[in-house]
Amino acid sequence: MKRPSWNILCPKGDNATSGEKNPWKKLLARTVWLAPTLGVSAAAVLLILFSIADPSHGQTVSTITTDLETLNQALMSLLPPPLIDPTTDPPGNFTNVIPSQFDPGKTNLVQAAWLSGIGCVTSGFIATPNASFTGVGGTAPYMDAACPSGDSNDKRNQGLLLVKTGPTNNFAAATAELINVKGITLTELGYDIRKGGLNISTPNGSHCGAGAPRFDVVTADGNVHFLGCNSPQPVITNVDIDWLRLRWDAAGLLAAFPPIMPTDVVSRIVIVFDEGTNTGPDFFGAAILDNIDVNGTFVGRGPVNAN
Repeated sequence: MKRPSWNILCPKGDNATSGEKNPWKKLLARTVWLAPTLGVSAAAVLLILFSIADPSHGQTVSTITTDLETLNQALMSLLPPPLIDPTTDPPGNFTNVIPSQFDPGKTNLVQAAWLSGIGCVTSGFIATPNASFTGVGGTAPYMDAACPSGDSNDKRNQGLLLVKTGPTNNFAAATAELINVKGITLTELGYDIRKGGLNISTPNGSHCGAGAPRFDVVTADGNVHFLGCNSPQPVITNVDIDWLRLRWDAAGLLAAFPPIMPTDVVSRIVIVFDEGTNTGPDFFGAAILDNIDVNGTFVGRGPVNAN
């Protein structure tokens, strides 16, 4: 494991200028030393510490991108790979996104699930009441302007709910595994996110932070590449008052941490949501996604099995 910089992990602040020892350094050293006793890797412990906010400065360490490769590799090494039958799930045929909860401490504070009725409407309708308001008098077509196209197999307007309740430093995450992406190269990644205010920086609606919801892209060389909801900045291709369509094209992929090259071969892609209700600007700890996009192919539905 590459040794992280103490100055990066333990940023100086006002207490450092007064001659007081930085408490982060002491906590970090003690926690990493205890990692084997806790039954996790030192890198996994560092992942927790990187998500803790420094309350004296209002700074979240998730904004620091140095050593993200190492920290993401730690998380991905603890997530079991999906069980794929090549006879029914041919590689390169992206058709499914499987949500799951990474919760080794059994905290019951994370949730990942496809749910009907919460997605971005591409081709739907609304019911209008009859004159006496005693029943349905008719229907009218309805489409959200942010989603002029979507998953044609989604017949129940499903959306992907990702939730982390409580603090970010809880060692748990809502995740969603993209199935049948092994062996491909990338030209585009993206998703639709339920968020008001017509931009990703507003606190209205789903959480959209530098670290969550994010794509973790594992490539054949073993690297884990990081694409956060607002870091690197996505291209917003469609908007409405309640949804945004976000895309990372070739330029966006090159801005990943580390960059995703056009020749990089994918081994695995996972959406990770691990920023909790103490992380701004929304302090919401939840996001609703739809139409997960890989190279222009959308998946907007999955097994409805919320626990």
